[in-house]
Amino acid sequence: MTATVFDETRCVLGEGPLWLADRKALIWFDILNRKMFLRGAADTAQHWQFDEYVSAAGRISRDQVLLASQSALSVFDLTTGAREVIVPLEADDPVTRSNDGRADPQGGFWIGTMGVNAQPEAGAIWRFYKGEMRKLFSRITISNAICFSPDGGHAHFTDTAQQIIWRVTLDAHGWPAGEPEVFIDLRTEGLNPDGAVIDAEGALWSAQWGASRVARYDTAGRFTDAVRFPASQISCPAFGGDDLTTLFATSALENLPDPTDLDGAVFHIASVAKGQEEHIVTL
Repeated sequence: MTATVFDETRCVLGEGPLWLADRKALIWFDILNRKMFLRGAADTAQHWQFDEYVSAAGRISRDQVLLASQSALSVFDLTTGAREVIVPLEADDPVTRSNDGRADPQGGFWIGTMGVNAQPEAGAIWRFYKGEMRKLFSRITISNAICFSPDGGHAHFTDTAQQIIWRVTLDAHGWPAGEPEVFIDLRTEGLNPDGAVIDAEGALWSAQWGASRVARYDTAGRFTDAVRFPASQISCPAFGGDDLTTLFATSALENLPDPTDLDGAVFHIASVAKGQEEHIVTL
């Protein structure tokens, strides 16, 4: 399997790829440049510039996404560019910004925060659900790998600085129903888990910062395979395409002493596995 360039725009910190099934398009972010990109059918491309960090999104409708930024969750209209704040996100804390996020099967939206300069334990993981914003986990240094089992029974997340991906049981409404348990421990291998996504069979695909790969782990957390990419800092995967069997991955050129022409690009590779369609956020 060979990954190729989907979009050659070089992001300082590419993140948050999200497949919009009703638009047949991918959106993603360059967090540090405060931009969101869209590339879709017939090679259509757009981008939007913001006045604060933006990092992740969830589907609401064909024309609207829930946008996570440094200070808020907002409804963003992809057609008009209009933006309406729904709820603040650590708006009174200038130290932090949003990072990884994803909608859950119950219609909630999980969003992680972190220090702008990765200050130790400055971040948290929050959930927005039907108008309520609740802090779930605190003292997070680099929030990542937010993803969900197909049946909605478990959520996964990581603090990249700890090199552990955690799993937590969810109740019928998508709230944590117990304490997080270790699901994948990467400390011995020295691997750094970044963004992650779970496919239709329940396998977790983990982007591993600095390792040029997205690794697959089965439902028991056992490594089974990995897809290599021609960039060092692969940051987050997503499934998309007409049949959800294309694996996309963002990358970053941040802090690389000698970046190549492909570091920071977005990649894709066909027929890897079948993903889940991204869930719709219930406002």
